[in-house]
Amino acid sequence: MKFLTKYWKWIALGVALIALSSATVFLPVKDWVKAFSDWVQTLGALGVVLFILAYALATVFFLPGWIFTVAAGLVYGVIGGTAVALAGAILGSSLAFLCGRYLVRKRVHAATKGNKKFVAIDKAIGEQGWKIVGLLRLSPLIPFNLSNYFYGVTAVGFWPYFVASAVGMLPGTLLYAYLGGAGKAGLSGGGGSSPLKYVLLGVGLLATIAVTIFISRLAKKALGQTGAAKTK
Repeated sequence: MKFLTKYWKWIALGVALIALSSATVFLPVKDWVKAFSDWVQTLGALGVVLFILAYALATVFFLPGWIFTVAAGLVYGVIGGTAVALAGAILGSSLAFLCGRYLVRKRVHAATKGNKKFVAIDKAIGEQGWKIVGLLRLSPLIPFNLSNYFYGVTAVGFWPYFVASAVGMLPGTLLYAYLGGAGKAGLSGGGGSSPLKYVLLGVGLLATIAVTIFISRLAKKALGQTGAAKTK
């Protein structure tokens, strides 16, 4: 009971996030995105702005981003769709990062300030975090929407996160915009079976392995430098 009393807010937040993510499976999100895309296509420049804002809000609220990226390719073509979708993804991931930074990080920091291991690793991630973010953006195994909030909780600086995210998200964004623009994927599938998809999947898996090794070595080095590894 003490555990529930102490951490009920975090438990409630976790349950809410899981429920929100699960709800997207049952809601007609694809139909909504298609209807929205058809509408913004008639609005010219204003439609572009609205599409970017909608993509950003979808990212913040855990809606699947690939649907919007495919839709951007269908509406604005490969190059234009990539630019629009990437802008929306960057804006959304930045907003989620800032929410994690200013709504959660202070509490996590206060709760762990006496833990030398956590402090050492957090500091090391803050110094090398852009590499971690860049690699994880290529990984298909890391939930995109949730990771945005997680990065905000770490010590990674905003601008290194911003740049690394933009670079890391570009290949996947280009792929889905291409599939949409080329008509190889509507809003009913997960991206078709383009050879490029499997190439990026392979690169993403290698990036996952690389970042796992990198983080392990980074943590070990940080703990060794501070002596925290000997702290019980």
